[in-house]
Amino acid sequence: QVQLVESGGGLVQPGGSLRLSCAASGSFLGIYTMGWYRQAPGKQRELVATISIGGRTNYADSVKGRFLISRDDAKNMVYLQMNSLKPEDTAVYYCNVDIRGTDTRTSNYWGQGTQVTVSS
Repeated sequence: QVQLVESGGGLVQPGGSLRLSCAASGSFLGIYTMGWYRQAPGKQRELVATISIGGRTNYADSVKGRFLISRDDAKNMVYLQMNSLKPEDTAVYYCNVDIRGTDTRTSNYWGQGTQVTVSS
């Protein structure tokens, strides 16, 4: 069974930084696209950033230049470095990963979410 566990959320003042981490564990053959999504109260879940197996990145316009996504394939981890945080970045952040299972099928997995609150 594949499991994604996020960490690194918390309360930060506007202009501050946080680094989110997500670790994939379990039995699987490979990890493909990894990403982060967020959901603010009363809003739909939205894409924040993704990174392909080749390292190609994609960012939401609202976070370009402030957030940086990276991955460590040796550790089965994806990170989100968030700088210059704004109150509108407040949301639950979810890790999302495409994983090829031991049955050779590729499935999409979500983490449990980690709260990020930007407030003075």
